[in-house]
Amino acid sequence: MAVLTAQAVSLTGLAPTYANAASGGDKTTPGERTFLHVKNGAASPVTVTLTATATVRGQAVGNLTVTVPASGERMIGPLPGDLLAAPTDGLVAIGYSSATTVTVAALRI
Repeated sequence: MAVLTAQAVSLTGLAPTYANAASGGDKTTPGERTFLHVKNGAASPVTVTLTATATVRGQAVGNLTVTVPASGERMIGPLPGDLLAAPTDGLVAIGYSSATTVTVAALRI
């Protein structure tokens, strides 16, 4: 499991660095201006799961899932802390149904 550092998008431009998705999942710092860019190089879709940690009136909020199509990509976010930050480390937990040929970048605007 890797902690992805959010890369800041700026007026001068950003050439983002992508990491290979970890088979055990990744983490990143939440934020209202933070999002993920997930690229799937596989011939099958991949499901990205963000672990929700919030409760509403005592009821747990369900995890968020996004399907990234085969050979496709998705922008996922924002990543609000009140919904996704783990109480133990304050980070967002990101899981993948398969990490093979999947790359990811955490970005911040």
